[in-house]
Parts: sequence; C-alpha cells; structure tokens
Amino acid sequence: MKEKKIAPFGTWKSPITAQLIAKSTIDIKFLNVDGQDTYWTEMRPEEGGRYVIVRCSADGRMEDVNPPPFNARTRVHEYGGGHYVVKEGQVYFVNFSDQRLYSIEGKGDPKPLTLDNGMRYADFIVDNGRNRLICIREDHSGDGEAINTLVAVDLNEGGAGLILASGEDFYSSPRLSPDGSQIAWLSWNHPNMPWDGTDLWLAAFNEDGSLSEPEHVAGGKSESIFQPEWSPDDELFFVSDCSGWWNLYRWKNGQDELLLEMEAEFGRPQWVFGASRYAFISADQVACIYVQNGYSNLGLFDLTSRQLKPVD
Repeated sequence: MKEKKIAPFGTWKSPITAQLIAKSTIDIKFLNVDGQDTYWTEMRPEEGGRYVIVRCSADGRMEDVNPPPFNARTRVHEYGGGHYVVKEGQVYFVNFSDQRLYSIEGKGDPKPLTLDNGMRYADFIVDNGRNRLICIREDHSGDGEAINTLVAVDLNEGGAGLILASGEDFYSSPRLSPDGSQIAWLSWNHPNMPWDGTDLWLAAFNEDGSLSEPEHVAGGKSESIFQPEWSPDDELFFVSDCSGWWNLYRWKNGQDELLLEMEAEFGRPQWVFGASRYAFISADQVACIYVQNGYSNLGLFDLTSRQLKPVD
C-alpha cells in the first residue's frame, strides 16, 4: 500500500488477513520444570495445529521432543490438557491420533506404553517408587457414556492400567505426596461441572500398590475444590470456594485450615487438566496467581507470617 485511501467502514482492504494472523500465532501452554530443563507445549498452526512439546536446557538450547507426525494432545473430557509429564529427562505423552500413551527419552523414537483399544489417558504423575504412571483413564471401549477411573500404568509392562479409584463420573488432579506414601485427587458427578462442586480425596497406598479406604478431605455438591498440591514437607494444600471466593487452604490435623482470606480468586474454572495457579518455592513460601477486581496478579505468600506480597 503506497498511498492512503478512504473507504466506507468495513470495505477497506488490509494486507493483514485473518489467515496471516492465525498462521503466525503459536499458542504456548502447559509449562513443566525437570531439573535444569524447562518444558512447554506449542500449538503450531503452520503444522496443522500439531501440539509439540519443547525442551529448553539451562544454557538456552531449545529442541522439539515429539517428532512429526506425533501430536501431543489428549481427548479425555474432550477438552484435554495434562497430556504429558516429564521426569529425569523421560517424557510421557499422549498422541492425538490414537490416544495411546508413549514414552520418549532424548532424541529417540516414541515407544507406545498402551494399546489402541478405546482408552484415553490424561493428567499424569510419575510414581517412581512403584515404577508406574498414575493418571486419569477414560474408557470408550463399550457402549454408552465413557467410564472415568484413576489408574496406574506400569512403565515396564504398559497395559490398560490398574484401577485405583472408580465409581465417580469424573476424576482429575492426582497428586502424590513427596514421600510416596499418600495420594490426593478430585472427583465430581453429573450434573455438576468442576467449578460447581468437586470432592477432594486422600488415601494411603497398600503394599501391593492399591489404595486404602479414601478419606474425604473437602468439597461437595456446592463446593468447588481446585488444584490439590503437596508442600515439600508433606502437607496437603488446595483451593476451595466454600467462602464464595477461591481461597487457599491446608489440610492439617484432620481439619481444613483457611490460610489466606481474600475477596480474590486463587482458582480458575477447570475446563482442562493441568491448570496451575500456585507453586511452592519452599516449605514456607508459595508463588501464586490471583484475580482481584478483574485483574490478574502475581504474588508471593509467606506461610509463616500469612502475608501476601504482590509482585510487580
């Protein structure tokens, strides 16, 4: 365009097209840290929307983890998220086309861990002590509605997985305690969405890797629980909206303890797996994101003083 031209509203021509914008926009999601390496997922329009896991080393070198045509994306709950996990350089991810679980290390070829049998997997944690992944499994092999369960997939044998918890309509957010002795997770049932009402459960492991009788920690049909997490010293934290606001709580001595009461949201609607709004810097300091008066903020919360310091 060498000269300006005046035209009626909506009829002017621009060299900037919707196609140009879409093709040039890479969507970055699902950040993970493994030792000195940082991982994230890129949705790349120029590759047909393929999801690529990217590794960035401490010296800034970046490389793709899953080679084409592998597309790291899960269809559990249809909205997906939580499609990969990394531990000590080993990456486990779900491939979109067949919904099988794969493992890959370094620049090797992805190796399948599960069969192509109507099962979908998401929201992984690595159970190193028992050499397995714990995750959500969605069974589409039968007629009618898919069946959701919490399962453990053996890293040597693969297979469909050992069912750890079942009977609820939906599951998410399995979280293993640092010492590996306990696990927490969320569940909810029709007609609720997870921001309407969820239940937080806690259970210990039996010697055979199964779970003892689960203990109900928090939540219900009208209380939404978001992002259970374990602190470095084995305390269970979570976000609850029982006050009307999604605030931070701790499970201690068999009781729910409100840590920070604010007219602010420390949680978010759980449309996808893997959403995170807080993380432990140490046993007594938490980095968090919260929404207040319509603005998103970054803060540091000191558990000893119970003071929240905004980060500019």
